Amino acid sequence: MNQKSSQNAVESRPDVRRAYSSPKEFCMIFENDMDALYSLALLLTGEHAAAEACFLSALEDCRKTTDVFPEWARSWSRRAIVKNAIRRVNPGPRRQSVRATVADATGILCRLLELGVFQRFVFAMAVLEHYNVHECAALLNCDAREVKQARLQALRSLSVQELAPLFLHKSLGPQLTPAISAA
Repeated sequence: MNQKSSQNAVESRPDVRRAYSSPKEFCMIFENDMDALYSLALLLTGEHAAAEACFLSALEDCRKTTDVFPEWARSWSRRAIVKNAIRRVNPGPRRQSVRATVADATGILCRLLELGVFQRFVFAMAVLEHYNVHECAALLNCDAREVKQARLQALRSLSVQELAPLFLHKSLGPQLTPAISAA
C-alpha cells in the first residue's frame, strides 16, 4: 500500500490518529496565525512586498510538505517563513546593510527594523525563534562566531525597556510576534 492510499485509509477512520499534517491544516495555521507569521516575515525582510511574497511562498512550501507531524506543523510554518526570508534576502555578515523600508512601523518593531539585515535575522532567529548559534550559522552560511557577535550587537542596540515586553512572555514563540507589532 502506498503512502497516499494509507493516508486516505487513516483519514477515513476517526479512531485512528493521522500521522502527518494535511495541506488543509497548514492553510488553517496560516489563516489563524496570519498576524504573527506576517510580522515575522516583515521583521526579517524589512519591507511589506517582500514580507507578503515570503508569507505566500512559505504557505506554498508548507502545503507541499508531506511528512510533518501535526504537533510540529505550527513551528514548521514559522521555520518556513525564516527559510523563505533567508532565500529572498540572502543576509550575511559581510553583506552591505540595507535599511528596512517599513514607514508605518512603530515601537519595538521600528527599533528592530533599524538593525542591520544580518543582525535583524540573527536577533529574530536566535532570540525570538530560539535557534541555537550553530543552527543560525548553518542557515545563514556563516561562522558561529559571527552569529554570536551579531546577537550581542543587536541586544546592545536595544534598550532594556524595549526588550522587557518581549521577555515577559512565557513563550517567545508564535505569541511573541503580535507583541512586536502591537508594541
